[in-house]
Amino acid sequence: MVRPSRHVEHCSLDEALKILLDEFASVTIKTQRMRARDALGFTLADDVYSERNVPHYTASAVDGYSVQSRLTAGASPATPVMLGQDGFSWVNTGMPVGSGDSVVMVEDTSLETAAPDGGERLKIFRSLTQGENVRAVGEDVMNGQLLASRGERVTCALVSLMLCAGVAEVAVRAKPRTLFIPTGDEIVSGEKWLSSVMPAGLVADSNSLYARSIFKTWGYSLDVAPILPDRPDAIKEEVLRAARDYDLVLVSAGSAKGKRDHSADILSGLGRMLFRYVRMKPGRPAMAANVRGTPIIVVPGFPMSCAVTLWSLVYPILKRISGEEIPEDYISEAIGSKGFLDASFMTQHSSPQGIAEWLRVKCASVNGKMLCWPLTAGASVLWALAEADGIAALPEETLECPKGTNVSVRLVKQVDFSRRILFQGSDDPAVGRLVPIMRELGFDFAIRAVGSMGGLAALGRGEAHLAAAHLLDASDGSYNTSCIAQFAAGRNWIRRLIFRREQGIITAPGNPKGIRGFEGLAGGVMFENRQPGAGTRVLLDYMLKNNGLRSSDVLGYDRISITHMEAANKVASGVADATLGIASAASALGLHFIPIATEPYELVFSEEFFDHPASGALIKAIESDEWRASVVRMGGYELP
Repeated sequence: MVRPSRHVEHCSLDEALKILLDEFASVTIKTQRMRARDALGFTLADDVYSERNVPHYTASAVDGYSVQSRLTAGASPATPVMLGQDGFSWVNTGMPVGSGDSVVMVEDTSLETAAPDGGERLKIFRSLTQGENVRAVGEDVMNGQLLASRGERVTCALVSLMLCAGVAEVAVRAKPRTLFIPTGDEIVSGEKWLSSVMPAGLVADSNSLYARSIFKTWGYSLDVAPILPDRPDAIKEEVLRAARDYDLVLVSAGSAKGKRDHSADILSGLGRMLFRYVRMKPGRPAMAANVRGTPIIVVPGFPMSCAVTLWSLVYPILKRISGEEIPEDYISEAIGSKGFLDASFMTQHSSPQGIAEWLRVKCASVNGKMLCWPLTAGASVLWALAEADGIAALPEETLECPKGTNVSVRLVKQVDFSRRILFQGSDDPAVGRLVPIMRELGFDFAIRAVGSMGGLAALGRGEAHLAAAHLLDASDGSYNTSCIAQFAAGRNWIRRLIFRREQGIITAPGNPKGIRGFEGLAGGVMFENRQPGAGTRVLLDYMLKNNGLRSSDVLGYDRISITHMEAANKVASGVADATLGIASAASALGLHFIPIATEPYELVFSEEFFDHPASGALIKAIESDEWRASVVRMGGYELP
């Protein structure tokens, strides 16, 4: 093969994988001999033949009596045959048959005592043919029979069969040895991370744990090196050692173009770079090289980028150097897909031009239609990967996906969508506490925080099973009534108050800006707002107007966070000085809280909701002592 003198940059995923597989097309597959009982999951390097007959003796297939079949001729319930004590012998299933040539089932006999000698006689009610209910020598496997061919993976059944067939050892393809090298001054080991509180700027080494876990699901082992600092000499030394001792080396992070990203320079100096940057999102900074005949893949540091690179590049090269066939849809195999699901986008989605995009999606069936929506898309967001029902891979040519666009989702979870309720509406962490209770009751509860108006609009479009709202009507000070009437458009929607909650201004601990009320937001304070249509934003606008303020007086008014916790986190991290939110969010993060209002939080149902099999479970969960007690403990709530 003629190799390019210079590596490829900004290639497609297909191009990157082809370059990698072509580079290591002639890799030598290592083999080893091992005990057959330990070979589960390994691929056979040679054909396996039986060393003995199974069974190796004539055995009874039933519990009964060993007899000569010719002596049972004509036996029936009406005309039973009687055999003397010397004409039969008892056998259990699996026992040698003995002198008989067949076995009569105990259910077809009656054992009697003969008088006057006290001996036993066997009354038989069914005639037998020769060999009936008898396992012949070699019935299962004959000596010398082919049990499995080279290239087959050893299964649980084959392990058992080889033992019975007298196979003690087999030749297998050795599993490739892979080393994962985490790098970065900011990376902290999992043990250290859990043992103490970390200062700002440090992150847990989650990628090593994810990589080791997914290798285990693939049937491979993964060694993890000690975390290396961002020093080229240290990384270079470890990569050289690993290239000598391992079959595949993964270097975590250092793949971008920052001052502390050294991987490209190191690999260029040690061997031949194959490609750098792949046109996919996330995972773009991935790169690969050949160092002394060993594939080196640089895995980007963000968790989702790491996962995508492991699925799309590491898994197929592992199969190649293991001598295993790479399936056409290797991505599904890599992520452990439970199958495909066709769904339509609930919202419009824009995909970057010329970039393949990996979306983590959640799904729900509403009114007979399967809907899906992308979860938080950031490459650094690990929660979305754990929360997703599946992965939707959008090809490079995809640009705009209007609402209703059909997409194929690779499911990574087994979900009974007929037992899942979709909630859309106002965000509140107390609602999230219904999820485990619903699951304990045998149902599921999917939450999509879209704000009060967004939830009512979704309910009106038939895209939710229920919504939640806390919308203030500035004309009379009431909550929800006018907005529900607007979106219900004459339909009979049912409301249920589940709690009242405190809203207020959230600031950093100690309130360093000295904010007393809304007038304090106009003095150069950086504010974090909520999205249009959120009940909290409606309350903010109402309060600003009542205090003689305009939105333009508030610095950061156009900044948007989707949830209470997201907005409060901006304050906790110092990105914002204040936000408007609920008391429980402030309490959870140890922030200062200035009470402003107590508002009702209502669930809103359409009439059709109560036909859903999970509706009763939801009502039961809301009324449960467990949920009510947990909400009270959060603080800032009054339950009816």
